[in-house]
Order: sequence, then C-alpha cells, then structure tokens
Amino acid sequence: MNNKAILTRLYYSYTKKYLKNILASVFFTILLAGSTSSVAYLLDPAIKQLFVNKDQKYLYLIPFLIVLAFAIKGISLYLAKVIMIGVSEEVRRDIQTDMFSSLIVADTKLVDNKHSGKFIANLTNDVNTITNLVSTAILNLFKDSLTLIGLLTVMFYQNWKLALISIIMIPLASYAARIIGKRMGKATTQQMDTAGLLNSYLIEIFKNHKLTKIFQKETYEKLRAERLINRFKENSKKINIIFVRASPIMEFLTGIMIAFLIFYAAKLITKNELEVSNFFSFLAAMMLAYQPVRSLATLNIVVQQGFA
Repeated sequence: MNNKAILTRLYYSYTKKYLKNILASVFFTILLAGSTSSVAYLLDPAIKQLFVNKDQKYLYLIPFLIVLAFAIKGISLYLAKVIMIGVSEEVRRDIQTDMFSSLIVADTKLVDNKHSGKFIANLTNDVNTITNLVSTAILNLFKDSLTLIGLLTVMFYQNWKLALISIIMIPLASYAARIIGKRMGKATTQQMDTAGLLNSYLIEIFKNHKLTKIFQKETYEKLRAERLINRFKENSKKINIIFVRASPIMEFLTGIMIAFLIFYAAKLITKNELEVSNFFSFLAAMMLAYQPVRSLATLNIVVQQGFA
C-alpha cells in the first residue's frame, strides 16, 4: 500500500468522523497565526512611536496590544492541542478496536503464523505511532503553515527585498528534511520488527518460566534477552539520532540567513531605503518564523514514521 492509499484509508476510516473537531482546531490555529504575526508587526510602531518619536499616546496602547496578542496566542495553542489530543485518542481507540475485532475472528492459521507478541506490538507501539501522525502531523501542518504565511506577510510588508532573501531557507530546509525522513522510515520499520520480536520472546519466557528453571537455562536466556534488548536500544538510538540531525542543519542555515540579512539591511538603511523600526519588525517576524519552518521541515520525519 502506497503512502497516498494509507492516508486515504486513515481519513475515510478513522478521521473523517472527527472532521468538526479538526476544523475547530484549525480555527484556533488561525487565531494563533494571527496573534503571532501581530507581535512581530507591533514592534514597528513600538520602536517608531515610543522610542524615536517619543509619542506618549502609544505608551499604554502598544504594550497592552502585545500582552493581548501573547494571551490569544497561548490560549489558542492550548485549545488547538487539547482538541487534537482528543481526536488522536479517539482514533487510537477505533484502530485498536478494529484490529482486535479482526484478530479475534481471523483464521487460526493466520494467527498461528505470527507470534502473539508481534500482535501485541501492533496493538500498542504501532498504533501509538499512527495516532502521533494524526495528532502531531495534522496540528503542526495547519499551525505552522498558517503561522508561517502570517509572518511572511509581515516580512513582505516591511521589506520585500529582505523577505525574498529569507525565504530561500524554506526549500533548503525541506530538502534536508526529506532526506532525513526517508532514513527515519527505514529505521522505524526496523524498530517495529525488533519490538515485535522482543514482545514475543518475553511472552514465551514468562509463559515457560518453569521449564527454564527445570533445564537450568537461566544464563542462556539472559544472553538471548540481552541481545534483543541491545538490538532494540540500538534501533531506538538510531531513530533519535536521525530525528535530532535536523537541528544542526536548521541552526546553520538560520545563522547564515540572519548574518546576510543584517549585512544587507545595513546597506539599505544607509541608503535610506529601510527604517530601523521596519528592520526590527522584519527581524522579529523572521525569528518567529524559524520555529514553524523548523517544525514543517521535521514534519516529514513524523509522517514517515506513521507510514512505516
């Protein structure tokens, strides 16, 4: 089954019935995106009116609007996450119920061909990864995409030349994440297989504990367990290392981008093509855009885990 078929089945079989909840979460992500963008935009009048023009009319208004924007941002993010947590848990229950219903009526030969430990791994570990795809991927896709659009609007409003330079980072980050995502999918599949083997082994050991004692195989079984546990550890370590590999790439790209923007902005300010207040508002928008760009870049990794 290809990725498109997996997503189609996941939508029609499990998430479509919770579409109203998902749309409610999207509504709060729109508020989140608007409030985040307004924080960056408000720095322009704050610097211009309060520090340059020293206009006392804005002394209370601008700080109040900044506090209000952060309050809306925090509440919206909380509500969006709470709704999607509820959806993901409902999807988890539905998938686990359907899996168990299929297994309980399945042909005996089909069940005997796979150890019960692997079925348990499917019902627990694998379902957790799928629900993470639903909760994290869907929420982050809307939250970060809308936030990025809002911040890019502020950036283009302040100075389109600087904005064009800054968006170069987006395709570069996406390309790096796509490569990492493919590796993550392979590593996740290996971990799932190892988890199934480990579960199968543990069930056999506890079920036949008396036989192990009778034949004095404790040392032998300890060595077998250590090999499987170590294999599981290595797979988990590999997955976590692949996941954090995106961080240094993003940090390096962001550092280059900020350095170049400061250099180019200084030239524009010298030529009177850009005001200092505009630049600080632009810089704030770009710094705030770092998180959604990073999140969207690593989103492919979470999606590949879910597909696996």
